[in-house]
Parts: sequence; structure tokens; C-alpha cells
Amino acid sequence: MKEIQVGLDERSYPIMIQAGLLAGIGEDLRQRSLVDSYVVIADQHVADLYGEALLSSLAGSGLAAELLTFPRGEASKNLAIITDLARSLARLGLDRKSCLVGLGGGVTGDITGFLAAIYMRGISFVQVPTTLLAQVDSSVGGKTGVDIPEGKNLVGCFYQPRCVYIDSELLSSLPVDELLNGLAEVIKYGVIYDADFFDFLDRKRQAVLALDLSVIEEVIEKCCRIKADVVSRDEKEADLRRILNFGHTIGHAVEAASNYKLAHGMAVAIGMVAASGIALRKKIFADNEDKKVLELIRSYGLPVTVPAELDRTRIKEYLKTDKKAVAGKPFFVLPERIGSVVITDDVPEEFIDEVLDAG
Repeated sequence: MKEIQVGLDERSYPIMIQAGLLAGIGEDLRQRSLVDSYVVIADQHVADLYGEALLSSLAGSGLAAELLTFPRGEASKNLAIITDLARSLARLGLDRKSCLVGLGGGVTGDITGFLAAIYMRGISFVQVPTTLLAQVDSSVGGKTGVDIPEGKNLVGCFYQPRCVYIDSELLSSLPVDELLNGLAEVIKYGVIYDADFFDFLDRKRQAVLALDLSVIEEVIEKCCRIKADVVSRDEKEADLRRILNFGHTIGHAVEAASNYKLAHGMAVAIGMVAASGIALRKKIFADNEDKKVLELIRSYGLPVTVPAELDRTRIKEYLKTDKKAVAGKPFFVLPERIGSVVITDDVPEEFIDEVLDAG
């Protein structure tokens, strides 16, 4: 088993990575003596796939566990679902010595973490991510929250899990679109932090897309190590952690403008190409580097342009309400070379218009 530590003093926690790990989660939690009462939170689809296996793992280790579900999809990431789940926790008699288990993708992790943060002013939770996007990114770092009509993740908080359990075998059930959804976040790490990893993704593309477990576990471990390092040094996005938003400024706006019909990773892929294009126009990113980013994203089957049917004016309105915007002015993470980025709000509006309309 590979284990990575997210170093946050008394709130530090392990990320464990191993094929077949799901069956051993109950015993690991029992040995850690976190609590004796657990509630697994999952969307209905993931509950049908893995809910019973996780409940059996917990019960087999002498841990009481219940399962709560919600409808699948980004549309469930709202305050009404949080209220429904919180009322269910109260009816089950959960107290401050209970623990939630987020079993699923990024939506489930965000919902579970936010619910844990606010229920009885904070109870423990652990993450069991089942999608590549969640395994390499959203399950680590403590970002939780829900969407409101005005924008994505505008209501939430930083709240760290106690453990993250990553079972690479769970990826075998992912449809191709969900695999690609996570690969956008994977590519992000190469651009912002590690040029060698960027080259690795180029060389190993066929193995990654074929879900070669040895290669996929190497990818997951690398991404988690990068994110753990960044989060350990800047938990609440005061400075360094902002680099993890590469591709997300325009990506989130495009995602929201599509009414969340465009998957998060697909929107981030578009956002990364747009950010690279802005950096090229600002003359801080070389043309050959910009082309490398574009070609790697395209070679993984990810989109590289904003869908023609999306209203550009609406996208720009969402940019103004981005969580990272100040006085309606968005900040952008822009590459200066592969493996290194800068953060700036100095982006002329015509550059934004040009990358939104690039074909």
C-alpha cells in the first residue's frame, strides 16, 4: 500500500492508495479508533455499485453503519440536499462522536464534507473516492461546498477529512467520459508543478487510457503527492494553493454557463487551453509550450474550445462572481513554462474574448 501524509499539524491525515482497498476500510477504521458509528453518503448509482461492499467491510469490523443516498449528478449539489441529509442524520441519532463516509465522486465528496463541517458544528468524515477526478484531486485538501444559481461552490468551507482511501480497482466501472473527466485534472498537475510528469503523461497516454493499473496508480500517487505538498504549505488558498485553480477560472464559468451539462473536467480542459492562450497573448508563455499543452489535452480526447452554443456574455458574467474574483475582477493562473505558473488579475478583456472565441 502507498501512503501519503497531508501535513497539517494536529489535523494531518493519510491518503492510502491500493487496488482492492475497499474491503479493508472497516478494519483500518477500527484500528484507528475514530468512532464506532458511521453513515455512508453516496449517490444512488454508486450506492448500487459499492454501497453494500463498504457496509459489509464496516460491519465485519464491528462498526455500526447506515447508508444514505441522494440523486446522482451536479444538480444535487445544493442546500436542499444538505438539509435533507442533515435531517436524516438527526433522525438516525448521530452525535458528535459519529463519522460520515463520502463514497463517490467529487459531488459526493463536496456534499459529505460540507455536511460533516456543519452538522452539530462539525463531526468527522472520511473520503472514499470512486472516480479518477476525485481520487487525484477533490478528495484531498478539504474543500467542501455546494452550488447556488449564481455560481459553483459559492457556499462552502475548508474542512479536512480524517482519512482518504483510494481503491484504484474502482475505476474499472467508470464510463470513458468519467475517465476523461479526471484526466483533465491529472494534466493540470503537470502544467502547474512538474514538467517531467507532463512528459510522462505524454509517453504513457495509451497505458493511462487503457487503465493499466500499475500506471494509473503511479498517476494517482503523483497527483496526490503534489496536492498534499501544496495543501500542507497553504491549506486555505492564501497563496500557493491558488495554483491548483489552473484552468478553473474560465472552466467554472463555462461549466456554469452550460447549466452544468458540461462535465467539470471537460470544462477545466477548455479552461486550461484558454489560460495557456491568454499567457501566450501576454507573452509570458512560449508558442511551442502553448502548443504542447493544447496537443496533450487534445490527444487525451478532451475538448479544447468553448462550445459554440454557449453565450459568451453569460460566461463573462460568471467570471465576475468567481470565488477568487476581487471587486468583480477575476484572477487567472497562467503558465510561464510547463511546470510553473503565475497568478494575475492583469488580463485585458480582449484577451478573454479572443480565447473564448478561439476555434
